[in-house]
Amino acid sequence: MSELVTITVNGVETQVTPGQMLIKACEDTGTYIPRFCYHPRMNPVGMCRMCLVEVEGPRGIMLVPSCTMPVNDGMIVHTESDTVVKAQEAILEFLLINHPLDCPVCDKGGECPLQDQTMACGPGESRFVEEKRHYEKPMPISDLVLLDRERCILCARCTRFSEEISGDPLIEFSGRGNETQIQTFPDLPFSSYFSGNTVQICPVGALTAVPYRFRARPWDLQAVGSTCLHCTAGDSISVQASQNQVLRFMGVDNDATNHGWLTDKCRFGFEYLNSPERLTTPLIKDDSGEFREASWSEALGVVADRLGAIIESDGPEAIAGLGGARGTNEDAYAFSKFMRSVIGSNHVDAQLDDGLDPQFLAALAGKARISDLESAKTILVWGPDLKEELGTLYLRVRRAAQELGATLIVVHPRATGLDDRAAHKFTYRPGSGPDILKRLAAGMEEYADARSALNEGPVVAIVGRTGYTEDPRMAEAVAAFVRDLPNARVLPIARRGNVFGALDMGLAPTLLPGRVSARSDAGRAELAEAWGPLPEHTGSGAAGIISGLESDEIKGLILVGADPVRDVPDAHMAQRGLEAAEFVVAIDLFLSDSVQHADVVLPALGATEKDGTVTNVEGRVQRINRITPGPGQARADWSILDDLSLALGAPMGLMSSATITKEICSVAPAYRGLTLETLEWDAKDGVVVPVAEATQPLEYVPADSRLASEEAAFVLHSARTLYDDGVRLRNGLSQHELAPGAFVSVRMDDALSLGVGDGGILVVEDHDMTVRIDNSLAPATAYVPFNQPNGPALGAKLEVKLKAKR
Repeated sequence: MSELVTITVNGVETQVTPGQMLIKACEDTGTYIPRFCYHPRMNPVGMCRMCLVEVEGPRGIMLVPSCTMPVNDGMIVHTESDTVVKAQEAILEFLLINHPLDCPVCDKGGECPLQDQTMACGPGESRFVEEKRHYEKPMPISDLVLLDRERCILCARCTRFSEEISGDPLIEFSGRGNETQIQTFPDLPFSSYFSGNTVQICPVGALTAVPYRFRARPWDLQAVGSTCLHCTAGDSISVQASQNQVLRFMGVDNDATNHGWLTDKCRFGFEYLNSPERLTTPLIKDDSGEFREASWSEALGVVADRLGAIIESDGPEAIAGLGGARGTNEDAYAFSKFMRSVIGSNHVDAQLDDGLDPQFLAALAGKARISDLESAKTILVWGPDLKEELGTLYLRVRRAAQELGATLIVVHPRATGLDDRAAHKFTYRPGSGPDILKRLAAGMEEYADARSALNEGPVVAIVGRTGYTEDPRMAEAVAAFVRDLPNARVLPIARRGNVFGALDMGLAPTLLPGRVSARSDAGRAELAEAWGPLPEHTGSGAAGIISGLESDEIKGLILVGADPVRDVPDAHMAQRGLEAAEFVVAIDLFLSDSVQHADVVLPALGATEKDGTVTNVEGRVQRINRITPGPGQARADWSILDDLSLALGAPMGLMSSATITKEICSVAPAYRGLTLETLEWDAKDGVVVPVAEATQPLEYVPADSRLASEEAAFVLHSARTLYDDGVRLRNGLSQHELAPGAFVSVRMDDALSLGVGDGGILVVEDHDMTVRIDNSLAPATAYVPFNQPNGPALGAKLEVKLKAKR
């Protein structure tokens, strides 16, 4: 690290980091300089001039914008001189010439930098009495964002974010001089996945969010720090509520995870919590197939009787559990303990046949951290489209390639959000991944430059399934290749908010809590001391569980926040399995497509309605905190399972989420040494486990899975989009119509060979689908987005039949 330099601010000498901007150096040493356009996560532009200060130089004292002035040794700065004060007063007077004085009705009122700085630094009165400029207001620029142009102070924060950070330059200045204003392009809305960030960083009320507009005032809100559970990145958020309703999520700047940014799905995806469709009382299905309300004692009694009968007649291995990845670590731990020590079954899985090997995800040796992207020389992304599935991780990778000079290599079956920043992009047909990996590893032909870049460490490889027709072992083969590179680390990707925490709690047939192999005799013996005897039979994952339901080998199913009908790639198989089950109990927030098949439904709490911890993709444990009560009689997952264990005669003794956390830290080897006090006070950004005091008994090293390429007439690529037909999005007022809908994409030449054009109809496995031309696809490849409203369930089959509708 470079030596510190000395500057003098208002007569006081202080040492600061060389090269940083003066505004940041002064702030770090306790001197706040007013600003509007400056943002620490964006490049400085010096547009608003609010941060003018005086700097002594060889030519005398100069008035300069501190946000564009790098510090240097010996610099003498005045931030409170008469000249500076008058300059700041003048800037504010000019900004308020046309600014409407509608603070009483403006959503930004009470937390507005313009309002605050006018009070602190303004002249007190204005010399301008002319009629102010007027525009139509508000102007909807997207389904989620409204624009009040007359409030805009032209700081360019929104346009710079869209161009520099998100890569969606859909909002820009138009006009000149007095007519300059923020606009979208004609017939093109501000349809960015990250538009909500511009609302948060806007220093006035020019950009407002549809879900929050006119809902509350800042002084009406209670706020608590928490972690977003919409993806596995572990974004830090502030949850803000009023009158027992969550009203907004705000991004919190965390160097380790999201830099303060959120996807719109995360920022506005809380609305399902306030949905009138939330389950509020236990439900029991009667003989007519209809649900009726019941008391908790009756519902738990029915579940205990039915599960007990199955155990008595067919054994505990006739009961399976799916889910646990949408709640807290404490919920997942309770579910794992319930299945193994109360039921006595190893048939449990937090993934829904759409992920990777649990041991690979949980215990990969030498796993990378998100912050490693800051120092990476080369980044390989061979997995899902990060913009669609892990938006804030996408922003970190984009920043590394665009601002920090990393060489980005993207391997995917179609165009992704990172292609415009990739130095090397390789498109392949699903099923031919092994051949592409072989060519990349050997540096053959067009892969030579990319292969050379991979020898330039540090290397971070983000690895996962590019789509549901991809062999899940492909990710392990890529990881094995990367591990042989010099100075390289792998970050394995999976979906569903707390799937890594759920796997760490043992919600997989091959894992026990704390990243211990279920086949480890020592690990089983140690866990048995805390849990009692453990089941001996070999457990099945999600696919085996659903197959077992169909074949009648598994009779009972416990769903905890899981929707197999919507999430399992082969939805038809999931539907048949649920229909064949003898008894299904569901713990959930909604009557989802899968919960409709349950015999007993128990209402659960949402993420903002309970305390606990979660674990993100890199193994970082973070807190979530309760701020609102749940609706009706809804309860935490762990509490429901604890009462159910009591009804079954094998009480688990789980008293509170805090006591469960302590039990996790004593029972799970990878979590030893972690405490709630550490997470709350010493490490609010989270702690990556295992810590120094902990051990990780299982170190998973991927084998080089020599997969064979598969060829077919047309191959299917099916993958997630940010918005889909998931039950939580379906119950959000602002986002339930944002899913792109069902369609099939093919190349133009393939469409012509089939006799259709853009907007035509192709019959895909007996489903009529609208055609969209996408020339980024490999030849003879069809892309169908997964889980769309009224979309087909094509399963995970690789080969697909297409024909034009006649």
